Amino acid sequence: MIKLQVIGYLGRDCTVSEVNGKNVINFTVAHSEKFKDGQGNLVDKTVWVSCAYWTDRTAIAPYLTKGQLVFVEGAPEAEAYTNKDGQQAAALRLRVFTIQLLGKSEGNQGGSGQQQNDQSSGRQSSAGSQSSGAEASTSESTSNMSEPADDLPF
Repeated sequence: MIKLQVIGYLGRDCTVSEVNGKNVINFTVAHSEKFKDGQGNLVDKTVWVSCAYWTDRTAIAPYLTKGQLVFVEGAPEAEAYTNKDGQQAAALRLRVFTIQLLGKSEGNQGGSGQQQNDQSSGRQSSAGSQSSGAEASTSESTSNMSEPADDLPF
């Protein structure tokens, strides 16, 4: 089996459809690289990957919006075609097995990062509403939450 892993931004909002009784989420991911060519010129190259995620778990679809940074892994397929200029070209397609949201979308302040912030603020407010007899344990747990991530014991 050949696996392809791509980290990139969604080029447009995903579409969810049903094909032969199965759900499929279709989206495109753009991966960009910068490098110097043989003459020393800086070249910006973008590769577009058309993705199809066959799943019954369509709850992720509302988060797959244009500009969202994602990690996708799956089986690649290459397809040759003639572009509108009459030149031979190739399209890269991916049958997705795994998808992960990696952060907020470029133009959107909401998204998965906002959901995590809402959950943590909910924990803090519920901890603050405990009785005064539990203040010592509440302040201890709150101080543990504010420690930098690089101080983790593992």
